Amino acid sequence: MECYSCKSISGEKRLSPGPTIYESEYWYLEHAYPCALKGWLVLVLKRHVEALDKLDKDEFSELGRLQEKTIKILKQEMNCEKEYVMCLAEHENFRHIHVHIIAKPDNLPAELTGAKIFAMLKPEQKTPLPPEQVKELCGKLRDKFLEF
Repeated sequence: MECYSCKSISGEKRLSPGPTIYESEYWYLEHAYPCALKGWLVLVLKRHVEALDKLDKDEFSELGRLQEKTIKILKQEMNCEKEYVMCLAEHENFRHIHVHIIAKPDNLPAELTGAKIFAMLKPEQKTPLPPEQVKELCGKLRDKFLEF
């Protein structure tokens, strides 16, 4: 099975139209795409692993620090009601470990709260953000990471 995360990491076929927001030793921080929700970020492990129990101690440690930093920056930049954090990695072509960190807006309709928010990743159901908006947000968030 093809791994879209590995293809994106290698540069063969980028998933997000925006630049990488942050690169650490073990993780990349990207904006999900296609996506209808601004501020839907994804931490993607640099190496191909399909289960969390396969992460080593350093990858887990860095993941925790990056989640904290990402959540604080999202709250500051997006003024979101709360943040969702999820790791499923079971969709076809997306079994590579990645962690969704989502800025949940305070006006999100009830039918999109909780796990139902994944409807915002289905372009056939919602109109994706224009690539320019994603690029602009990624640039702002990248600057925030450098200041943090």
